[in-house]
Amino acid sequence: MQSIQDRISGHYGQLSGRLKQAADFVVDHEVEIATHSLRSVSGMAGLAPSTFTRLSQALGFSNYEEMRDMCRQRIGRQAMSFSERASLLVEDGAGSSARSFFERQVSASLENLGKLERDINQEQLVAVADRLNDARQVLLFGAFSSTGFMEYLGYLARYFADNWKVAGRMGASLSSAMVGLNEKDAVIILTKAPYARRAIVAAQMAADAGAYVLVITDDISCPALAHASANFIVPTESPQFFSSYAATLVLIETLIGMLVARAGDSARARIEEVETRNHRYGEFWD
Repeated sequence: MQSIQDRISGHYGQLSGRLKQAADFVVDHEVEIATHSLRSVSGMAGLAPSTFTRLSQALGFSNYEEMRDMCRQRIGRQAMSFSERASLLVEDGAGSSARSFFERQVSASLENLGKLERDINQEQLVAVADRLNDARQVLLFGAFSSTGFMEYLGYLARYFADNWKVAGRMGASLSSAMVGLNEKDAVIILTKAPYARRAIVAAQMAADAGAYVLVITDDISCPALAHASANFIVPTESPQFFSSYAATLVLIETLIGMLVARAGDSARARIEEVETRNHRYGEFWD
């Protein structure tokens, strides 16, 4: 992937003196460009905001936000806290329309999905599905924003299997869920930056018990990866203050589809029985 330094070096000779000043600042302060608003950056550089806008256009970007996104991709959005991202939204979005926010969110989600499709190891995906299908039991754990997605994964799994459960629900201890785990079992850990301590501990406990540990996360720096038997690094870029789970959701639903296909007639029969009971006892609105 081309860096902002590469882009600038390719255009530097054609820049005016003032734009070269701005370009030099960008190269020397890539983290500040990625983590601060245009107003803040222009103040630090002693240059007008319009200078950085003109620089971005001279470098072939459609606007300043595109140039800043390249810097973000280079350093990783983990460098920014949620509050810093929220500040960017407030400062940049004062005059933005709802459509602008929507288009940026959709664009980021599509880029995440495209990157997932390009980068995922298909052979590993098959191997993971096979291992989960063969497991005696599958435990799921997620903390903070990942909690709901593990609940969703557990909800889908219970349609076709009775050996999946979510660990640590309603404040329950991890130890109670991990007791009795062995090499026949599998544990799925979902955690995104900032990483939850309980997620790292859960991965360690499962690995120590000999279980197969699948870690789904957003960066190779995630501490839980040290305990993983397999892992998926899922892109989470978002213009919002939080990380996007769009690509993670696609991965989860893909795994469920692969597992149902492997379970065959038994999965079909169980799903049919669940639906029948939902209708019989009025859980579905008919």
